[in-house]
Amino acid sequence: MDCIFCKIINGDIPSYKVYEDDKVLAFLDITQTTKGHTLVIPKKHLKNMYELDKETATDVFSVIPRITKALREAFEPMGFNIVNNVDKPTQSVFHFHVHIIPRYPDDGVHLSTPNHMENYKEDDYKKIAEKIKNKLS
Repeated sequence: MDCIFCKIINGDIPSYKVYEDDKVLAFLDITQTTKGHTLVIPKKHLKNMYELDKETATDVFSVIPRITKALREAFEPMGFNIVNNVDKPTQSVFHFHVHIIPRYPDDGVHLSTPNHMENYKEDDYKKIAEKIKNKLS
């Protein structure tokens, strides 16, 4: 497999590990969007959120608060962005992973979303919600 994260898990590529257990690995993102930017990944190769099973989700997401608290104590950021990119064009490594990005004053990171609520009426929200509910299994 030609997955860079699997190579990190296998020790073929070095990383700056901050946490590891039998199922999860967390290491510094080499880009360091901000100081302490950490990736949390399952050791099991899953392409993205679409392939994520309940057990692996539990394994990964149960570690995220612990790492976030450690980052808060270590660097005292103002807050965090917890991000998962799914599929193109936003996902660049196709091994499920969650970014924990500490936020600092004037860090230059812009992850805000536009507000388009003026484009929607109550009926639009109801139709959207119903369409989603109908696809849940």
